[in-house]
Amino acid sequence: MRRRGLCLRRLTLPTRPSFRRHAVTKYVYDFHEGNRDMKDLLGGKGANLAEMTNMGLPVPHGFTITTEACLAYLAEGDHPGGLVDELEEHLRGLEESMGKGLGDPADPLLVSVRSGAKFSMPGMMDTVLNLGLNDATVRGLAESTGDERFARDSHRRFIQAFGEIVLKAPGHLFEDAIERLKAERGVEADTELTTEDLEELVGRFKEIVSQEAGVGVPENPYGQLELAIGAVFGSWLGERAVAYRREYGIPDTLGTAVTVQ
Repeated sequence: MRRRGLCLRRLTLPTRPSFRRHAVTKYVYDFHEGNRDMKDLLGGKGANLAEMTNMGLPVPHGFTITTEACLAYLAEGDHPGGLVDELEEHLRGLEESMGKGLGDPADPLLVSVRSGAKFSMPGMMDTVLNLGLNDATVRGLAESTGDERFARDSHRRFIQAFGEIVLKAPGHLFEDAIERLKAERGVEADTELTTEDLEELVGRFKEIVSQEAGVGVPENPYGQLELAIGAVFGSWLGERAVAYRREYGIPDTLGTAVTVQ
């Protein structure tokens, strides 16, 4: 199978001690491979999802990237050896279990990328939803759901979230664009915007991202995933997260896991 070119984005981070692991270290766990006692490695969210999966509860399929991968990434500014191959393997398994493909224009697989530290830090780190949407897959989502407005609205929300969280475009610019479009259309509520309006909004959001970030939101879903994982890892060192840990006595050395579901 052709390699998808997954590699985690380098981040500019404070200097940290070298973090070295052997190439045989396992960095990615399907939910059925973990349990509730693995919170140090899988974070609270990942360990709980694993436990519920093993109990036979109806948990959507997914996998968790370990806190060790996060710490290695933050220490070295790059992904640890072996992580790329593991991600590819677990992505294939997720696609097979869901019967959908990431980037499939007919019936796309969409995933969330969520942080999950050992101790709960609500709202302090980043989450990206509806990853996998682009100009082609949004049409497949519309066809598979039978709801084009829902698909277009999901797309514009994804562009907004990805632009703000991952590419650091100022969030108020997206809200301003929504308000301008509503004024142009003579409506007051977001729900009054038509499918065509939402498609127009996607274009305006893309312009905001390009102007503010200097790059656009990738159309390639694997590129989206690459950047999203890096952003969630990087959010462990974000101001909100650091301040929260200081207040509640949570060690900086724990790192965060990342759950893809």
